[in-house]
Amino acid sequence: MRIRRILAAVIATTALAGVGLTGAATATATTTTATTATPASLTPGECEQGGGTVDRSHTSAAKLPTCKGGKFNGQDVD
Repeated sequence: MRIRRILAAVIATTALAGVGLTGAATATATTTTATTATPASLTPGECEQGGGTVDRSHTSAAKLPTCKGGKFNGQDVD
């Protein structure tokens, strides 16, 4: 009888710990995905789809054109 109680306690503790680890892994995966959603540079089409226009007025060999206005305002355009 005592062994059954101890075994039930061990199984319950293990199950609860497994749920906690699964929740932590999901939270980490969600955070990682959210931080990598914005691309480093856009295509002209992506800029325009986001509601902006490609600004080439300050373009030089060292500086790429930027997206002006819309969802991607200020980001580089390749």
